[in-house]
Order: sequence, then structure tokens, then C-alpha cells
Amino acid sequence: QVQLVESGGGLVQAAGSLRLSCAASGSIFSVNTMDWDRRAPVKQRELIAAIAGGGGTDYASSVQGRFTISRDNAKNTVYLQMNSLKPEDTAVYYCHAALRPSGTTYYTNHWGQGTQVTVSS
Repeated sequence: QVQLVESGGGLVQAAGSLRLSCAASGSIFSVNTMDWDRRAPVKQRELIAAIAGGGGTDYASSVQGRFTISRDNAKNTVYLQMNSLKPEDTAVYYCHAALRPSGTTYYTNHWGQGTQVTVSS
């Protein structure tokens, strides 16, 4: 059974930094796109950063220039380095991976449990 486990959330002051990690574990043949999205209170879920299997990245305009997504394919892990944090970045952050479980020929979507990031002003 595949699962994604996130870590690294917490409380930080505005202008500070945090680094989130998300590791996929289980019987995995390959991992395609990995991304981070977030949900703030009374707001819709927002896709903020994505990284393809080949390393190409894409960012939402709200985080462009402040957040950096990266991955370690050997560890099936995706990271989100968040710098210059703002109070409006406060949200629950979720990682997502499109991956191919071992013994299958198709990709499935998996999400982590979410990690809270709170930025104080």
C-alpha cells in the first residue's frame, strides 16, 4: 500500500522560512508528477507548485519567486522550500503524487495527510 507522509510544517514569523518534505513509501514502480497544494480557511484549495518526473517546475503566481519545489527521485520525496513567508500563506499544505504502483501498468493519485503552516505577522 502506498502512502505519502508530510513533515516540516509549523509556526513561523512573517519573512521567515520553512521547508516541507513529503515522502512516498510502499511498493512503487515509478513516480510521475509531484506537487503541493494548500487550503486556507474559507478559501478554495490552491495548487501552488508542481514538479514533473523530468524536473520541470511550475508555480502559482502567489508563490512565484518565494517558494521552490524540488525532488529526490531516489527517495521518492518532494520538498517545498518556502521563503519570505507571509500571513496569507497560512494554510494546510498537502502533497500529491501521481505514481505507478509495483505490479501495475497504470498511474494512481495519492495525497498526504496535510501539514499546518501558520505565519504570524
